[in-house]
Amino acid sequence: MSMYFTGISVRRVATLIVIAASAIGTGSLPSGAQQSGPNQPSSEQPDKYIWLEDIHGERQMDWVKAENARTAAVLEKDSHFAALDADALKVLDSPERLAWPGFHNGAIFNFWKDAEHVRGIVRRTTLKDYLTAEPKWETVLDIDALSKADDQSWVYQGLTCLEPENELCLLELSAGGEDASTLREFDLRTGKFVEGGFTLPRGKQNVAWEDKDTLLVARDYGPGTMSEAGYAITIREWKRGQPLESAKEFFRGDVKDNGYGDAPDVLRDAQGHKAVIVDRGLTTFESEHYLMTPAGPKKLGLPRKAYVNALLDGQLIVTLNEDWTPKGETKSFVQGSVVSLALDALEKDQVRLKPAVVFSPTAQEFQQDLAVTKNHLLLTTLDHVQGRAYVYSLGRDGTWMRKRLPVEENQTISLGSASPTDDRFFVSMEGFLTPPSLMLGDAADGSFVLAKSQKPQFDSSADVVEQLQATSKDGTKVPYFVVHRKDMRNDGSNATLLTAYGGFQIANTPSYSAIDGKLWLEHGGVFVLANIRGGGEFGPAWHEAGLKTHRQRIYDDFYAVAEDLVARKITSSKKLGIVGGSNGGLLMGVEFTQHPEMWKAVVIQVPLLDMLAFEHLSAGASWVGEYGSVSVPEERAFLASISPYNQLKPDVHYPEPLIFTTTKDDRVGPVHARKFAARMEEFHEPFFYDEITEGGHGVGADNKQEARTLAENYTYLMMKLLD
Repeated sequence: MSMYFTGISVRRVATLIVIAASAIGTGSLPSGAQQSGPNQPSSEQPDKYIWLEDIHGERQMDWVKAENARTAAVLEKDSHFAALDADALKVLDSPERLAWPGFHNGAIFNFWKDAEHVRGIVRRTTLKDYLTAEPKWETVLDIDALSKADDQSWVYQGLTCLEPENELCLLELSAGGEDASTLREFDLRTGKFVEGGFTLPRGKQNVAWEDKDTLLVARDYGPGTMSEAGYAITIREWKRGQPLESAKEFFRGDVKDNGYGDAPDVLRDAQGHKAVIVDRGLTTFESEHYLMTPAGPKKLGLPRKAYVNALLDGQLIVTLNEDWTPKGETKSFVQGSVVSLALDALEKDQVRLKPAVVFSPTAQEFQQDLAVTKNHLLLTTLDHVQGRAYVYSLGRDGTWMRKRLPVEENQTISLGSASPTDDRFFVSMEGFLTPPSLMLGDAADGSFVLAKSQKPQFDSSADVVEQLQATSKDGTKVPYFVVHRKDMRNDGSNATLLTAYGGFQIANTPSYSAIDGKLWLEHGGVFVLANIRGGGEFGPAWHEAGLKTHRQRIYDDFYAVAEDLVARKITSSKKLGIVGGSNGGLLMGVEFTQHPEMWKAVVIQVPLLDMLAFEHLSAGASWVGEYGSVSVPEERAFLASISPYNQLKPDVHYPEPLIFTTTKDDRVGPVHARKFAARMEEFHEPFFYDEITEGGHGVGADNKQEARTLAENYTYLMMKLLD
């Protein structure tokens, strides 16, 4: 439950993980994009706001500053703002937040931000000390001090360490929260940067440790080494002490590969096995997978919609996102399965694969998270949007056995850190009104005990959660959650905030947000989370039901939930607001233009809005697998029919939206938001616009910036829905 949105995914490197039914409706949209969307594209006119695509130009930034000042003069002068800003910052800096733990080399590490540590610190302690009420943390790295020394506004992006028992890491930093980052070799033992160590300048890059003196680096090496989407397609093997430009080429994709680039991954297990894997990103969701052998890279006979997760006891663990029949086999594996492949067999034959089933989905249960300890595999699922967790063990006969962990019902279950040196692991549990708690498990002895729990950060004693269901236009049942006061009257008068994401197979599940609780629920607001198609709540098929020219189903699902809320008299159009960011910002833009009469408030965060131009803006070319391409006539027609920027009309009355973006967003970029606002201005439609400089594809680069953004958002919502 949060206005912190889940953004469009970027590929993960070793320590940075991105997330992610079949309950498909029996109806289908008519073929032909002209009929897919409710708005028909008019004849396209020259884009008079293309000048705003120069992100850092003086004229463009003058326009941004003027719009920011106009918005701040209203929202930040409102009587609600100061208190909301203070409450938000108090929540974000609270010392009573859970310190999320990460196992490394027998210690517990944590990244922490508060009023004293604005940019944050990396700190560590022992597991025994972490489990006490007041751990005695040792600061390993101070990002504020580093920012001051470098005269740079650094944002911590993670540590990529040589596992499992080594203190050498690559510290990843970005300027102001960009996806592009700088990497420096850091020694956890000494707490200092390695003199003469590995250093990589700013860029979008994927890196893996091959050994303590060798890195596999995918980055920009000059012409022909980056894809059209702006991601690296060339991997080099970089030896310690060697100039980067002299590093030997290790792998090369193609400039037309418009996934998230090529990513090296060096997988190791506790039994001494090692596999060097290259994931060649072909499209948004399709990859080729290569195993590095003494004879060079060999393509594995895996389906393109698959993901190599981990190596455990000589078994490569793979998630399948499409049905698959291995070459030479008669047995098929269904979409959503997790399988294992013996590494020794793969090294001999990369084409005729012999997978074993680890997990197979049911009509209601689908895999979500996966991690490995020294000897066991951990897996979480959603069972009709209810969290489950399991420990898997590999039997001597090659079959996998599982034990269900005793997690609580009606909570979101997530895997925390898993130790590669023993079998201990953390599992988190939380709900809309239940603060997160951490369970410490040990797969070796079967123990599973409470380790930490966060104190409530807002008063939820008067609130309750319901799970309801709406019926979409094609008959598909769409579940959604409602958080409201126990004494709520069903008279249509309740200020209600509805959100969803609906894309990239990302599942939105109940989570504890002290921000939403303190700034919205405590003021009497109702919060609604919709599990619409496009997400991962019901597996890959739930996602694929809304791809490309079928995307109108996603927008129909969201509108169906809104209609259901009104029909149940939970709210009314005069009291209904919506919020979404990134792909969810596109969702907001579509709902804004397709159903302007339905909403009183619309918060559009770091959005895609110009769907006829998205492929050439920032990293847009990497999302063709989700949205389609203007180079395909049918897909272009559909994109024109739903593109919020192109569907704005001069003779329609729209609600006054709040449009938010950041200048340093190098993933979606600020251009969509700018052009949308400029066109609204042309049509003399009122709007609020806020573009902060830092924050990347988020709401701020530090807690103070985030608090200010969130306070502005909720001030707007209170003005529109509660006053």
